[in-house]
Amino acid sequence: MQATQKKSPVCVGLDPLLEKLPLHLSKDPAGVLAFNKGIIDAVKNIAACIKPQLAYYELLGWEGMKVFWETCSYAKDQNLLVIADGKRNDIGPTASAYAEAYLYEGSPVDSLTVNPYLGSDGITPFIEQCTKTEKGIFVLIKTSNPSSGELQDLPTGDECVHEHIAQLTESWGMHHLGGSNLSCVGAVIGATYPEELKYLRTLMPHIPFLIPGYGTQGGTAQNVKYGFIPNGTGAIVNASRSIIYASSGKDWKEAATKAAEKMAEEIKGALKNTSH
Repeated sequence: MQATQKKSPVCVGLDPLLEKLPLHLSKDPAGVLAFNKGIIDAVKNIAACIKPQLAYYELLGWEGMKVFWETCSYAKDQNLLVIADGKRNDIGPTASAYAEAYLYEGSPVDSLTVNPYLGSDGITPFIEQCTKTEKGIFVLIKTSNPSSGELQDLPTGDECVHEHIAQLTESWGMHHLGGSNLSCVGAVIGATYPEELKYLRTLMPHIPFLIPGYGTQGGTAQNVKYGFIPNGTGAIVNASRSIIYASSGKDWKEAATKAAEKMAEEIKGALKNTSH
């Protein structure tokens, strides 16, 4: 897996807002593309993957979606994995259409985030597409936002909603294990909930984790270490604003490189010192 080859589980979220682009870049889709390419160049020797958040590209209309696909293709050319963060979900032909739109054979997108709220009917079409094209999905389990507990922590019998979804996700993924004994079905678990992260890893031993919330949202290396399996793999950790907006001046690329290096070293140190 790429994260092992680069010895870094860092994922960089590409969430570009026009008003936050470096001062000398144009505040338009062309500026966003230049910014994205610059960030990719800055982190490509450190990070394992990038995660463009689709909302920021949809905000710019058809030109923004063109930038999204050009960004994904550029990242693939730089030997990075690409996670499209769209949190898609539906059932039947519509779910299949979403899956085929992003996870087609030859797509520069490697994985897509999906919402499990509609149950198995909303997940199966994505898994079927993944098995055809050797792609992956990440199912929302316990998200990093403060209000996630309003629904995800509700009790249901002897467990809560996010624990039940975790067990469903493990059952979906068990049928699609790869050579690493990890599935093409992954899980999104926020770095801001370390105790839940620790327990959810026991419920999903075969599921790769995408862990958002590092950095600006408050997640730390000590928080995220519990999402990894004992050999130090099985998880990627996403940071967006703390890396891509590390500087708005002429040194924005260098600042992004330093921020990504610091994050990689912090996580490496936490994993080295963990006893689990």
